[in-house]
Amino acid sequence: MTSDSRAAARALGLLLGVAADRLFGDPRRFHPVSGFGSGAAALERRDYRDARIAGVAHVSLLVGGAAVLGSAVESFARRPVVRVLTTAAATFVVLGGRSLEREARTISGQLLAEDLPAAREQVTHLVGRDTTELDAAAIIRATVESVAENTADAVVAPLMWGAVAGIPGLLAYRAANTLDAMIGHRSARYLRFGWAAARLDDVVNWVPARLSVGLVALCAPAVGGRPSAAISAARRDGPAHPSPNAGPVEAAFAGALGRRIGGVNVYHGRTEDRGRLGDGPAPEIPDILRVATLSAVVSGAAAVLAAAVVLVLPAPRVLRRPRR
Repeated sequence: MTSDSRAAARALGLLLGVAADRLFGDPRRFHPVSGFGSGAAALERRDYRDARIAGVAHVSLLVGGAAVLGSAVESFARRPVVRVLTTAAATFVVLGGRSLEREARTISGQLLAEDLPAAREQVTHLVGRDTTELDAAAIIRATVESVAENTADAVVAPLMWGAVAGIPGLLAYRAANTLDAMIGHRSARYLRFGWAAARLDDVVNWVPARLSVGLVALCAPAVGGRPSAAISAARRDGPAHPSPNAGPVEAAFAGALGRRIGGVNVYHGRTEDRGRLGDGPAPEIPDILRVATLSAVVSGAAAVLAAAVVLVLPAPRVLRRPRR
């Protein structure tokens, strides 16, 4: 394939993968990411040591393996049609936009029906915090915050890595992000072993998170918000958040929605103050649908941007052996 055909195949594959995610969402059974997580957990049972170097080796093996697999797939997919389909399949596998929206809408319905136990259980699909004692207001806040953060983590970031690095970028990013969710939190077990996973996730999400802030601002009018409010909240409130990437994104969503989120969360007995994000009243049940709508619009804008980046970036040179 020529460099132009490779770029066109990558761009089209990304767009088709986004369309598949919007149509089908995550598969209920046999999800490849779940399979990766099971494999990572099995490896952890063998290589876990309470040391940073052990965590570095664990993360390097799994993320590196995902990148090698992606490179092998791209090497095999030489024909344009095959390259489009394999890129679309990889994109579909790593995205989570439709499922994120589906979870949010389910929680909204449960809260409207005043089924608090069901909503507490459902929100565990989105957040890692303790939910057993959450009231309706806390569930709403948790949902808004999680949809905001995961729009960057599960849509914008993988699309950007797919745009600049193709299938290897898609798979390696999802591996890094999954490992952060599994071992990157600061529990006693993972304080050292999970250090590499947490730091790598910070690095690979730094640029996508800032890009997400810009996209949220651009799309804020879709939910009656102001771009300036999203940017202002991200700049003012984002740095106070414990996460260098989730903070600006969640604050931007809060500013776009005109709502105040953030506060104290409890994670497996550990209390974390995420500060105040945004201005205005606390979110209410209708704001769950608003944040889901904003997430969907941002996801669409990210897809268009990713395809455009592929077509604008200079294609890498392909070295060919000289003919004898």
